[in-house]
Amino acid sequence: MPDELIDIYDADNRPIGVRKMKHAAHKDGSWHRAAHVWIYNSKGEILLQLRAKTKDLYPDRWDISAAGHAGAGESEVDAAISETREEIGLTVKPEDLQFFKIRELKIDTPQMKNDEFCYVYFLKFDGGTNTFRMDDGEVAEVKFISIDELEADLKNHTEKYAQHGSYWDEVIEEVKLKMQSARIATSSDSSQ
Repeated sequence: MPDELIDIYDADNRPIGVRKMKHAAHKDGSWHRAAHVWIYNSKGEILLQLRAKTKDLYPDRWDISAAGHAGAGESEVDAAISETREEIGLTVKPEDLQFFKIRELKIDTPQMKNDEFCYVYFLKFDGGTNTFRMDDGEVAEVKFISIDELEADLKNHTEKYAQHGSYWDEVIEEVKLKMQSARIATSSDSSQ
């Protein structure tokens, strides 16, 4: 992935009026923003992307449907939209995205010091995986996986997944809640 200019923030997620190239922010641990888009469908499946083998962080592991840094001057919603289009070829509108939370992420490895405020969104999408077009440099493959299968696999084969810890659990629980709400809405619509 080419380097890009990003805005820098303080530890309380306030802009400090500084911009750096992404590699420099990762070298010195400057706080910056990213967007995460978790795609799910009406069957209760979550779309995962297999990160390319060439990625610096978590190569060849299953991860978030689409994610990336917010470029300098770019809003988090715009970053979510552009990353979804660039990584998996899906065009979405701001109103398609459901804001979930801001997640503070700190990753400290010998290769990088990644301190991010991740703006997390959900997107309901009932199309097939043949809809997606993968960016060769970012994503090797995508698949929908059932919540049950994902939960079991995260317990038994953690080495196949990006190491997000309890974040996986939060996402799974939120999709379960969305599915439950949809079932309730459907049953109340059919009873009228």
